[in-house]
Amino acid sequence: MSAPTEPVVISGKPNELSSAVLPRTHASMVPVRILGKPYEVPLGLTILKAYEYAGFRMVRGVGCRGGICGACATVYRMDGDHRRKTGLACQTAVRSGMILAPLPFYPTTRPDYDLAAFGDPALGVVQVYPEVQNCLGCNACNKICPQGIDVMGYIAAILKGDLEKASDLSFDCIMCGLCASTCPAEISQLNTALLARRLYARYMIKGSSKVPTRVAEIRSGRYEAELSRLVAADESELKKLYAARELPGTMVEK
Repeated sequence: MSAPTEPVVISGKPNELSSAVLPRTHASMVPVRILGKPYEVPLGLTILKAYEYAGFRMVRGVGCRGGICGACATVYRMDGDHRRKTGLACQTAVRSGMILAPLPFYPTTRPDYDLAAFGDPALGVVQVYPEVQNCLGCNACNKICPQGIDVMGYIAAILKGDLEKASDLSFDCIMCGLCASTCPAEISQLNTALLARRLYARYMIKGSSKVPTRVAEIRSGRYEAELSRLVAADESELKKLYAARELPGTMVEK
């Protein structure tokens, strides 16, 4: 079994092989299935790189490649194991017998709302997403989350009106949508948490007294010269400036 030599079609469009993929020979190859078809890919690749090695040019379901953006959430199984597994394709290494499929987007509900129009912010999330009241407490969302977030916990906090706790528990959410894909109550947990954080930030966190001052400085043009200098700088100069930057805890109040 060998990797294909012809471009593979994804999203209905012919694709060229990525120039970044490894050569088509490797000492240790493992069998996987991608979209139901068998391939052999080098051991040690991430799932995302395995897709590219197999001939897929990823135009959806790929983003930062650093485990931050959540664009490459993936669901897979192993030969001989009925249990579904999840992860980020840019972080999860391929193993022999993986059954893979890209998951570029999972549809979730996200109604329009005006943050300035909420009366009681503690009730706001339930008003926009009333389906959260159907939560069964089944723990399916917690089991599938690649970030290990207590999704069920922040939904419970939202139902109690505790937006501070909901915001804290959901802070590391990368909006991959896997929780919504497995919820029997069909809740869009990621979007309910986003609204909870927005309402908490707008109505419940005491604003810093320094923010209006800094906004006024920006509007006055105080930083325009420095910004223009950075835009005009070449790569080597930007690297020097970055290396010499002030780190948190070392900044001096001016």
